[in-house]
Amino acid sequence: MAEPYIVKGATADGFAEVEAEFARNFTERAELGAACTIYYRGEKVVDLWGGYRKDHEPWLENTKVPAFSATKGAAAIALLKLYSEGRIDLAEKVASYWPAFSQNGKETITVRELITHQAGLVLLEDKLSVEDLYHPETVAKELERAKPLWKPGRYQGYHASTIGLFMSELVRRTDPKGRRLGQYFREEIAEPLALDFHIGLPETISADEISEIKLLDSVRGLLNIQKMPAGIRKVALNPTSLFVKSITVVKDFDPNDPVTWRAEHPSGNGIGTARSLACLYSDLACGGEMLNLTEETVRAIFSYPERPVFGYLDQVMNIETRYGLGFMKPDPTFSYSPEPTAAGFLGVTGSFAFADPVREVGYAYLTRKMGYYGVNDPREKNVREAMYHCIEALEYGIKDVKKGE
Repeated sequence: MAEPYIVKGATADGFAEVEAEFARNFTERAELGAACTIYYRGEKVVDLWGGYRKDHEPWLENTKVPAFSATKGAAAIALLKLYSEGRIDLAEKVASYWPAFSQNGKETITVRELITHQAGLVLLEDKLSVEDLYHPETVAKELERAKPLWKPGRYQGYHASTIGLFMSELVRRTDPKGRRLGQYFREEIAEPLALDFHIGLPETISADEISEIKLLDSVRGLLNIQKMPAGIRKVALNPTSLFVKSITVVKDFDPNDPVTWRAEHPSGNGIGTARSLACLYSDLACGGEMLNLTEETVRAIFSYPERPVFGYLDQVMNIETRYGLGFMKPDPTFSYSPEPTAAGFLGVTGSFAFADPVREVGYAYLTRKMGYYGVNDPREKNVREAMYHCIEALEYGIKDVKKGE
């Protein structure tokens, strides 16, 4: 058996503090297995992994891990690539591309309202099964039946399980080849950029390459509930809340089951390496050249958060949030970057990936252990803050500065 929690990989000069914090995750913060990659100004400066991908099986250089909602950022990039190609207009009604979408009060919802979580399409009339996800027409019919929970554009609320499904169907309707989002992402983004990240895992990838997720049991969850922000805690404890209902739209979702891995669920079943997500966000932060995005598209991605008519209170999360075009933006609770136009997405385990366009950073931290915090998990937060501290030292020409000095 490998030495417990040994950290492997490399860091560039000036980023030793990041490696130290990553190592502390295993010695002080009960991390089980994780990887972190950081690109700065187009160069890979941190590439670390450690712990175990499964019991007694060490995390390897190319171990892949379910990213949960961190998938949403990659999915948004796929949709916005079609926008960059002129195939989607953000101001256009979704029903213009998908006529049957107009049922049940959805006829005026725009693409922008949908992907900024302002459409009110948090729930479905009936739950979908993982098996249903293999059949796009079945999914489409259920999405068409959905009803907005508020007048679109007036409020925002996290579309936890549904947003990726709606984006996939919109991709299928606007891509000239009629591909679903997972296939479009693979062929137009992952393969050209040599990314090992998948939305719908191919059969060619063995289960041995995938990290097992350590799920949170209910007793430990209750014992640690105070670690969540108060607003989220309130709705998480209410079984009838939109929050609880929204995360169970797809029944029998099991992140350790190959049947779930190989379905397409762009809201939360992306699987891959931190290295690949960091590379993807790095290209975005540096202008989207490899992605072949227009300058206007990149500016739109890194624009300021969209504000609903009645403000930023999230009707699902019960805290103030900020959404851009398919991305989480820094908000008062999860202020992940000093740059308010940064764009990324968080996963329920504590995994997180984002792009900072001002410092040209692409960052990803992926973990196999479910966290208690909802946001600001100390494992990820301490590594990210160490990164920003190192960058500040480099940009101001400071040497040998310790954290906090």
